[in-house]
Amino acid sequence: MRLGITGHRGLPPETERLVRRALQEEVARYGPDLIGVSCIADGPDAWFAELVLEAGGRLEVVVPAEKYREGLPEEHHPTYDRLIQQAADIHRTGIVESDSQAHMAGSEILVGLVDGLVAVWDGQPARGYGGTADVVAYAERTGVRSRVIGPEGATRD
Repeated sequence: MRLGITGHRGLPPETERLVRRALQEEVARYGPDLIGVSCIADGPDAWFAELVLEAGGRLEVVVPAEKYREGLPEEHHPTYDRLIQQAADIHRTGIVESDSQAHMAGSEILVGLVDGLVAVWDGQPARGYGGTADVVAYAERTGVRSRVIGPEGATRD
């Protein structure tokens, strides 16, 4: 099974705890045969990638832009570096600047690589082009099923 991840960043601590638990349950459904595909941004992308690796699965990373890492929070850089080192395969868009266009292009590549998509999504419209709602809509348009994770009590800032 090839499973991708998309989701909101900047979740409050209580929501993070709920989402991590839900992602752990999702990954456990597939076991070590799972191939997880992620852009490994801070938040659900990285949590999912870590859980896939902990379960003995394989991680593939999509890098939306050459300057993508630079646009992520500095405190996330060590996690990003560790996960990209552990990736079995890395897919790149070829875009240099890390902007909403690049992020959506990366998500489109991710959706094209997977059998299913896990979406940590509150069901609200995207706050900017390439947000979680846009990725879920793209997956639906291309026939990739999405499983929305929005645990009871979860909120986003």
